Amino acid sequence: MLGLSRAVPLCTTVLLGISAFAQSSGPSVTMAPVGTVSAPRTKQTPIPINFRVSRGFHINSNTPKSEFLIPTTLKVEVPTDIVLGKTEYPAGDDVALPFSPDEKLSVYSGDFTVTLMVHPLKSIVPGTYAMHGTLRYQACDNAQCFPPKSLPVNFDLKVVKEPATHRANPAQSPHVH
Repeated sequence: MLGLSRAVPLCTTVLLGISAFAQSSGPSVTMAPVGTVSAPRTKQTPIPINFRVSRGFHINSNTPKSEFLIPTTLKVEVPTDIVLGKTEYPAGDDVALPFSPDEKLSVYSGDFTVTLMVHPLKSIVPGTYAMHGTLRYQACDNAQCFPPKSLPVNFDLKVVKEPATHRANPAQSPHVH
C-alpha cells in the first residue's frame, strides 16, 4: 500500500499526464510554414497558405450552410501601400453527421489551402514586410462543437521592383547620313 507521501506525487503525475493528453488531442488547426514570398510592385500575387485540421475533427467551411454556424475566415492586416485582394477559400466537403443525418454541413477536414491575393502598389519601397493575421475557426467532432479559436498567421512578404518594360527603339530612317 502506498503511503500518503508517495500517493500525492503519483496522483499529480497522472493528472498532469491526463491534462497534457487532453490538450494535445483536442481540436486544433495548424499552419504550415510559409517561406518568404516575393511580390513585384504593381502586380497581384497569390499566396497559398496551407492549414491542417486535427484528425477526428472538422471545422466549418468559409460558407457554412447555416447562419448559426461560425464560418472559417482569414483576416490579414497589410502595411500601407499593399492592397489586399480577394481571399480564395476552398469549397467545403458536404458531410452528414450522426447527430443530424438528414442535414449536410460544409466543412474542412485534414489539409486545406486558403489563397490570399496581395497587390503592392508602385509607391511602396521594395523590401521585406511582416504580414500578420488570424484564421478564425470553430472545430467540431462527430458529437459536439468547441468554442471558436483563432490561429495566428504570420509570414514575410518581399516586395521587389516591377520588371522593366521593354521599349522598342524608334525606327531609323535609312537616309540618315
